[in-house]
Amino acid sequence: MEKTVNQKAWFLVLPVLLLVAFSAVIPLMTVVNYAFQDTFGNNVFFWAGLTWFEELIESDRMWAALGRQAIFSAIILGIEVPLGIFVALNMPKKGFWASFCLVLMSLPLLIPWNVVGTIWQIFGRVDIGLLGYTLDKLGISYNYTQDFYAAWITVIVMDVWHWTSLVALLAYAGLQSIPDAYYQAAKIDQASRWNVFRYIELPKMAGVLMIAILLRFMDSFMIYTEPFVVTGGGPGNATTFLSIDLVKMALGQFDLGPAAAFSLMYFLVILLISWVFYTVMTNLDKREG
Repeated sequence: MEKTVNQKAWFLVLPVLLLVAFSAVIPLMTVVNYAFQDTFGNNVFFWAGLTWFEELIESDRMWAALGRQAIFSAIILGIEVPLGIFVALNMPKKGFWASFCLVLMSLPLLIPWNVVGTIWQIFGRVDIGLLGYTLDKLGISYNYTQDFYAAWITVIVMDVWHWTSLVALLAYAGLQSIPDAYYQAAKIDQASRWNVFRYIELPKMAGVLMIAILLRFMDSFMIYTEPFVVTGGGPGNATTFLSIDLVKMALGQFDLGPAAAFSLMYFLVILLISWVFYTVMTNLDKREG
């Protein structure tokens, strides 16, 4: 019996394809157009080739922003992933307190990014902010608008406060999928707490942790709103990450060609590193399996 093929189903997919083309493909093609051309206005373009890409590769400004971005993402992953796992391991597994903790952990994720930046901008101010005022009274010099280290600490703590919950919730979901029989067998064998974590809990969390690491890397590497609201990229260029530098180039200086080339390189860097992360972690999971 031959299977009947009905091509009319494509009409159901067509609206989605049109929407994606309008919201993603067309803007992307516009960026590609600007990246390889130059203009003096009035929509008159002329071919520029790889000029903008060559300028960016030779630009100390871009490499400095890339270095700051890489350091920030590395610090964020180094703090949020272990901290999220620790929180998930210590959350109640059943009952009222389990539900309470899940709701409590979800609250930071519900706050819009610009609101998070505003909260920490006010929170860290020496004159009216609780954190800044308290540190000042304790004799600790803290001013995120003027001090390099204070600005970095503020941005990092703000991101940890905002996004550690995501890692914790994903790790908690992985822990909930472990059957009780595994723990009972470990108890019979008198396995230590570390061995239970190493050989039972961590392998079961590997899949969700891979998702958590990929999501946190991509989001931290594209971060813009929170540090821009808090520090504006300052003091100086201390917290001028790639996204902030790109916006300054495109909207502040109105260098559309270099900004378009910058955005394409930015996208390719994120895509490449995410692919490396995914490949390495998938291979590690297969070896352990």
